[in-house]
Amino acid sequence: MTMDRETLKRNLKELLVSGLRLHDTDPADIADDQPIFVEGLGLDSIDALELVVLIEERFGIAIPDEDVGKNVFASISALADYIGAEQARAG
Repeated sequence: MTMDRETLKRNLKELLVSGLRLHDTDPADIADDQPIFVEGLGLDSIDALELVVLIEERFGIAIPDEDVGKNVFASISALADYIGAEQARAG
């Protein structure tokens, strides 16, 4: 199921907050270009693994390795671009 980019970004923010149990974070407060890890939301490598699983299960796409993951998880916008491209490629 493909969705428009804004809906996808909103869904990603909600998935991030609920899936990683960021109870003190409002999805609406996460900026599209804010870094997801370290200086951004303060997530660590364990959170990264959980997020990869959540993304792969929810959107049916693979994040093949750490190098791809670094680019994909740079921000919500980068993640949305990757998911959109993978879904379009899969048809």
